[in-house]
Amino acid sequence: MNSRGSGPRPRTLTADSPLLGGPLPADAGAEDRAPAPPAYDSSADVYRLPEPHREQAPPLHDLRELLPAPEPGRQVDDWGRSERVYGMLEPLLNFYYRYWFRVEVEGVEHVPASGGALLASNHSGALPPDAPMIMQAIRNEHTSPRPLYMTGEHWFKGYPGVGMLANKIGLVAAHPANAHRLLYDEGKLVLVFPEGQKGTRKVYWQRYKLRRFGRGGFVKTAIRAGVPIVPVAVIGAEEAMPIFAHVKALERLTGLIYFPINHAFPHFGLLAGAMYLPAKFRIRFLEPVHLERRGPEAADDVAFVQQAADDVRARIQASLNEMLRERRSVWLG
Repeated sequence: MNSRGSGPRPRTLTADSPLLGGPLPADAGAEDRAPAPPAYDSSADVYRLPEPHREQAPPLHDLRELLPAPEPGRQVDDWGRSERVYGMLEPLLNFYYRYWFRVEVEGVEHVPASGGALLASNHSGALPPDAPMIMQAIRNEHTSPRPLYMTGEHWFKGYPGVGMLANKIGLVAAHPANAHRLLYDEGKLVLVFPEGQKGTRKVYWQRYKLRRFGRGGFVKTAIRAGVPIVPVAVIGAEEAMPIFAHVKALERLTGLIYFPINHAFPHFGLLAGAMYLPAKFRIRFLEPVHLERRGPEAADDVAFVQQAADDVRARIQASLNEMLRERRSVWLG
């Protein structure tokens, strides 16, 4: 009788044993096996870091659901625009609109009653009054009044008091991402000045001569957002706050982007901001330009974008020339 029991006798360790490098048993599961090492490539760059694992980003239209829903009773929106502050300033804005500048509006029906649209206008004046007057024209004359957001240079928001107040009535830092969200995601009206700082620096003898519209960034924004461009021509702002000269030395000393000399500045200091001359304003909204019909890929066509920007500029310049020929008086229109 076997004293070690009736079970099977243990196997001896041979060269075919898995412990000595032999093959695994046929019934071993795949989960018990270690993954095979990658094949050695003798020509590979030993100093190259492994590629990071990147998950595919969801489509942009799926991310729109993450935006907060509109709140009709909300007084301050995500951009800092305050309806309460705007309501407090509206009597002053309407005084300038109706009695000081006596604004005459044409073609306001070209501004869409719903959905996003990019308004592109000429720009002028030491402290430009054209943007608030365009805003009031839509608010007072349009059959479906809507808030108008204005894009401005980043330096403007850095001035205490002035930058905060402008933000409360709809000024947004000029950046393609901001404009895209306003136009595409929120369906708002956005006003841009393609001349930029070059427009407000113009001296009196350069009035109503449009500067170059940059590289057409506003055209790219409109195409990618899928919205029309509404050209706007404004006369009167050049005479309301003219610039007779620039003092370069005082620009460097004060840190201002320009130090203008006119009828009110610098001898009246900050009070010059309220000392507009009573020039007669005319605002003409031109027919929309529908570049969005070409598709988003048109925004990457440099030649097309530049040509479209030049065409918008030419339309505004032609309208300005026509309005100037029709004007009998700077003060009476």
